[in-house]
Amino acid sequence: MNKPYHHEIAVSVEHLTVHYGQAPVLWEVTFAIPAGQTIGIIGPNGAGKSSLLKAMMGMVKPTSGNIAFFGSPLKTALARIAYIPQRTSVDWDFPICVLEVVLMGRYRKLGFLKWPKKKDKELAMEALKKVGMESFFNRHINQLSGGQQQRVFLARALLQEVDIYFMDEPFSGVDMATEKMIIALFHELKKEGKTLFIVHHDLATVSQYFDWIILLNTCLIASGLTQEVFNEENLKRAYGKGTVLLDETKKQLNR
Repeated sequence: MNKPYHHEIAVSVEHLTVHYGQAPVLWEVTFAIPAGQTIGIIGPNGAGKSSLLKAMMGMVKPTSGNIAFFGSPLKTALARIAYIPQRTSVDWDFPICVLEVVLMGRYRKLGFLKWPKKKDKELAMEALKKVGMESFFNRHINQLSGGQQQRVFLARALLQEVDIYFMDEPFSGVDMATEKMIIALFHELKKEGKTLFIVHHDLATVSQYFDWIILLNTCLIASGLTQEVFNEENLKRAYGKGTVLLDETKKQLNR
């Protein structure tokens, strides 16, 4: 089990700019995140939240800027990073079962053209047990509910045994039981010193779920400890002065 080194910088982003065609989706974004934090990436639709994850993962080529993981470039840090995409971006009709999906998280450690061994399958079943899906190991993925599909993705990420997790809206379309399970898993991973980046849209749960937030609207509005930067002024800067905040969000801000 890794120790949480809260003063070590897990991820640093400097002057990151990303264009889709002529339109900038991220502009001069700069922040540094200490290790062992659970980070919520929030902002209005089209703010660049998913694009930030994809740029950090090398899935989108930045126009300019630098990104480092524990002081190293992405290509040397890939083995320390896992990515969980939005469920809507996955072909759920692909003919594959739950255990096979989870075992994909082992391929990087196995190496090229090597098949999973008994130990790998045992580890995959342990990961499925952690997310409450061990009894579904032989089920086809298109037979699962949205919450169950998300649990399988989480199990696959656990099997990668990494230090940084990127998750794109893991709570979208899941049931309350799955949401609670995901939060419990986040707490476990944090205790192990893992760093988690989560694209999130529900402002009412931000204070409960995240130690740190990155607030975006193309440009960086704020980055810091949740209790310091999750406030009405920054939210209005991100969402607009006419933003109607949920009552539960206002209660959080007034605590």
